[in-house]
Amino acid sequence: MKTLKLLAIGLSAMLAIGSTADGGWFCGAARYRCCPPPCWQPTCNYTSCCVERETCYRTVYETICEPVQQTCCRTVYDTVYEDVEQTCYRNETVQLEREVEYQVCHRVVETSNVQQTYTVQRPVYETQYRECNRQVCRPVFETVDQQVCRTVCRPVTETVERQVCRTVMRQVTETINQERCYTVMRPVTECRTVQNDCGRWMSEKVCHPGPAIPYLTVDECGCPRWCSRQIPIVSYRRVWCPNIVERQITCTRMVPETIRETCPVTVTRCCPEQVTETIQCQVCRMVSEQVTETVPVRTCRWVNETVTEQIPYQVCRMECEERTCEVPVQTCRLVTETRTCKVPYCETHQVPYTTTHRVARCIPRQ
Repeated sequence: MKTLKLLAIGLSAMLAIGSTADGGWFCGAARYRCCPPPCWQPTCNYTSCCVERETCYRTVYETICEPVQQTCCRTVYDTVYEDVEQTCYRNETVQLEREVEYQVCHRVVETSNVQQTYTVQRPVYETQYRECNRQVCRPVFETVDQQVCRTVCRPVTETVERQVCRTVMRQVTETINQERCYTVMRPVTECRTVQNDCGRWMSEKVCHPGPAIPYLTVDECGCPRWCSRQIPIVSYRRVWCPNIVERQITCTRMVPETIRETCPVTVTRCCPEQVTETIQCQVCRMVSEQVTETVPVRTCRWVNETVTEQIPYQVCRMECEERTCEVPVQTCRLVTETRTCKVPYCETHQVPYTTTHRVARCIPRQ
């Protein structure tokens, strides 16, 4: 539209320039209508040309595009699903058994005893003696009486009177005032703020991505094609919504309080007192005396002697001896035996069943 407008304006400008400059082409020589007919003839008069401008009008057509609404029809295909019953066959396998005879060979082991003679050597131990002479020292003890003088102390006991000073404790009873402290529990009432959670449980909706489900649709060209879309799975979960409420409560607590009071107390105390007494005591003193005693003294002397001893020792010699023993011998032979076993086998047969599936069908509409 814009290109057509520019083209029309350019053509009109060129035509206007051509009409106004018609006399100026070839230095004014191409315009002959401004000259009278006599000037075409040969003359000697001087001819002058001048350029004149004039305004001309012409019809110009402009193309204007206006939007016009128009109703058109196109074919749209709708997908319709129909349930169709279809009879299908599936293979069912049944396991059966049949008896089969087969022969096996198993070994029979027989044991028999065979006597064998062998020679062994048996050790025989004998005890023999040999004489051995050795020198020994034997102690000889003798007892001899010997006079011994010694000094002994004999105890002598005497009774003596002695003055003894001792301290005794005498009890004195008196009354004094004593201050006592004891603790009592006094109740104190006070108010405090307590926060209680008065919330409630609410259900919250949660969406989870579900499986992709294929469906049949029609594209812009009218061809059916398969597409898949994901269906979300909606679940609900319980969420606790708190609601904190403050309230004043009155509580009583026990506060310890110390009370002091003065009360008379009878006290008994012990006072020390010096007492002098005369007591009799026994004194023991030692008196020295010379004592002569006969003391037996035992002396020892060593005497050398020759002693002959019989020392035993063992001698070992080997004696040959024949023995007989029974050795078990095993013999093996094969025995053929017929056995019967059950062999499983499978038989397959078809079983009909009916299934219903959805069939997509496209219905055109205008």
